[in-house]
Amino acid sequence: MSALNEPDLIINADGSVYHLCMKPDDLADTVIVVGDPGRVHEISDHFSSVDCSASNREFNSCTGYYHCKRITALSTGIGTDNCDIVMHELDALANFDLKTRIQHPVLRSLTIIRIGTSGSIQPDVPVNSFCLSSHAVGLDNLLHFYREAPAIFDLELMDAFSAHTAWPADLSKPYFVKGSDRLISLFNPYAVCGVTVTAPGFYGPQGRFLRLPLTNPEMISQLQSFSHKGHRIVNFEMETSALYGLGALMGHEMVTICALIANRATGQYNPDHKQVVNNLIAMVLDQITL
Repeated sequence: MSALNEPDLIINADGSVYHLCMKPDDLADTVIVVGDPGRVHEISDHFSSVDCSASNREFNSCTGYYHCKRITALSTGIGTDNCDIVMHELDALANFDLKTRIQHPVLRSLTIIRIGTSGSIQPDVPVNSFCLSSHAVGLDNLLHFYREAPAIFDLELMDAFSAHTAWPADLSKPYFVKGSDRLISLFNPYAVCGVTVTAPGFYGPQGRFLRLPLTNPEMISQLQSFSHKGHRIVNFEMETSALYGLGALMGHEMVTICALIANRATGQYNPDHKQVVNNLIAMVLDQITL
């Protein structure tokens, strides 16, 4: 394989990738990604030792050991656009010689777990529980920029969803991508498993009305009532469709598990959710080091 051009894979003067400011040796095989940069330290506080850390913009990282297992904690910031950066630069760290910009002949597969906070849309899924994303449905358009993406879409769920919601033609076509079966099985006993909607914004794209009228005021009720062969939508967030889609295309195992700190159906919100998130972090770390 020929070398990539410098503007396509930008390497900093110290040999680190452009945005994450990490070097290949900084990356563990298991990566926990979080949206909030401050949450990286909440994870690394559990480590018995720390090898390295980096910080640039919203991208904080720390690699260390928990129960003798090497783990990288990394923040993505908010949104699928940031996840596009994170996934490509993680893959570059894993699968390219950064000096030559040539892909390794044998590819490395990472295990990537997103720990997040989210809001449930189902009245029977309580605040302070955990949601495990069996699938992500992307309301963003990120995956449509990648030629091979249709091969990893769940077309049956896509067709059922589009028919149920009468999805407007002037919006990006929603796409469904499945998470890792192995990782879903690992966390399934500890969470409600369901479909996660990834929205390209926090307000209108998640059905929030403050001052600007919504094009589809019925969107949340349409999502709540969607069901197809046992799959129903449980929650909203802003990253998982990009992680699942790019992970599937690149050959990395992906899963998202979120602490549900709000319920859109019941109007509940837990403003003091730090302990819930810490409980989730501890559970994930224990399960991946069994």
